[in-house]
Amino acid sequence: MADKWTGGHSSSILCLNTNTEGLVASGAERGELTLWDGGGTPAGQLQLPKADDVTSVVFSARHPTRLYTSHGETISLLDVRSLKEPVERFHVNEEEINCLSVNETESFLAAADDSGAIKIMDLENKKVSRSLRHSNICSSVVFRPQRPQSLVSCGLDMQVMLWNLQKARPLWTTNLQECDTEEDSPQSAGQFFNPPLAHSLSVASCGNIFGCGAQDGKVRIFRVTGVKFERELEFQGHSLGVSQVLFMPDASWLLTGGNDGKILLWDVSSEVGKQQKSPAKSLQRRKAQAPTSTKKDGKLNKVASNEHARVLPKLTIEHGEKVNWISCTEIKGSKRVLVADQSSSVSVYPLLEP
Repeated sequence: MADKWTGGHSSSILCLNTNTEGLVASGAERGELTLWDGGGTPAGQLQLPKADDVTSVVFSARHPTRLYTSHGETISLLDVRSLKEPVERFHVNEEEINCLSVNETESFLAAADDSGAIKIMDLENKKVSRSLRHSNICSSVVFRPQRPQSLVSCGLDMQVMLWNLQKARPLWTTNLQECDTEEDSPQSAGQFFNPPLAHSLSVASCGNIFGCGAQDGKVRIFRVTGVKFERELEFQGHSLGVSQVLFMPDASWLLTGGNDGKILLWDVSSEVGKQQKSPAKSLQRRKAQAPTSTKKDGKLNKVASNEHARVLPKLTIEHGEKVNWISCTEIKGSKRVLVADQSSSVSVYPLLEP
């Protein structure tokens, strides 16, 4: 069922990204970086120095020929029209970088690393403007669309955080384990054996909805309201950790990839929409803002969680290998899911939306 893009790597592919012109970048172990055209032919290859694993590749939204890559503790800016030595190198992180994000205006870059630090680079002045922190490995950081000063992050400390670049402390923090423990559910006991270490984040194009994938196999959808965010929806479709979440350009559809070798497509629009439109929920939401309402908030979440136990994937792809990264692109007028796994090839699946 899957097409395979081969010939670009000799090592396991760790990350993928696509620019607005359909060019795909993939980064692999041992410093391998490859560009692919829409037909799956390698359009350029580069061996990055020191042979550090390439852990994140991100195209600039404003300048699609600019590609930011992380390898080891280094960030390199490449020009894809001439894939040679990096145009610029930044060394601002002290430990291996796990994730890069560049805001829409390309004024700031965020780099999350194994120490839990998120270094914010001012790209105009070429210096660190802010250093944010998790208490354990920071696995994912994403700038919010339409809000160039706002970003969300998550990590192996089970924390999901909302930040504004004008402040060094998070505006809002949620501990995934505490959320689940508040719910008197059978899964709560299992949390101690399979804690919800947070692996991946994706923010929808509207900028207010984001998804988080965690080690307990659950996907949680949050809505940002001002300087806080609230859990809208929670569902489980993976039997092992959720390594990747990705909102499609249309915020209704969410792709998830797991350590169980599955890629799932979810329609979250109707469920999130219900929460948004229900006056009763809005009233409960306003009440939940009061400091004394932790238990009420917990009960609300419990109802929401039980209510959405029926959420089922609209499409299941049995990929069969642990998923390292997923991306989405359009090839010959139809959407395709690109999958990186433990192998040296990119798998490509047609995405037939129901």
